[in-house]
Amino acid sequence: MASKSSTIGFEVSSLFGQAAGQFRNLNTREPGQWPTLPKIAAWLGVSLAVVVAGWFAVLSDAHDGLDSARQREPQLKADYRSRLAQAVNLAELRKQKLQVQEYVTQLEKQLPGKAEMDALLSDINQAGLGRGLQFELFRPGQVQVKDYYAELPIAIRISGRYHDMGAFAADIANLSRIVTLHNLTLTPTAAKDSPGQLAMDATARTYRYLDAAEVAAQQQAKNAAKAGGRK
Repeated sequence: MASKSSTIGFEVSSLFGQAAGQFRNLNTREPGQWPTLPKIAAWLGVSLAVVVAGWFAVLSDAHDGLDSARQREPQLKADYRSRLAQAVNLAELRKQKLQVQEYVTQLEKQLPGKAEMDALLSDINQAGLGRGLQFELFRPGQVQVKDYYAELPIAIRISGRYHDMGAFAADIANLSRIVTLHNLTLTPTAAKDSPGQLAMDATARTYRYLDAAEVAAQQQAKNAAKAGGRK
């Protein structure tokens, strides 16, 4: 029995010795000439290195993605709370939207069109004459086209009593169309036959909505500007 064990131990030692012998005196410049075991060991080592490197690369990308997700988490929570609040108050928000649309529609009705501008200028003139004021200057300026409306400035100079001028300003504010007064200055007149008379210089601004042709021209200009910017 002991003889058999000794024989097996000798064979195992011999195999290890042969295997170890294949790793001695290897020429690193000619790995193709290596024995079988060193080739297999080298292949396993390279494969393991590739697997480990790939594993760490995958973990690195996953770690970066996790950090990015953690950084986005507070903003996502805030967005969620905001949208949840909107969803809870959706009916009220829709009601407010309708109210705003109705208000905008009412304001648009106060803007005259091109055909109504002459009548509006006449209303401004009549508001002054109706208070006993004298128009010394009534000069419409250049129309200024904005994004959604057109603005017409009118330089005016009127003379009369102080209280009549205040009533004129109130009448302008109460017109059915939007008219605003800007850059008001009051100076006493030099007329000796009318003591207490004042002269008021101001700029009245009236507004009107754009007609279809003006809207189309404005959109065409915007498109041309965008095309020019792309170039």
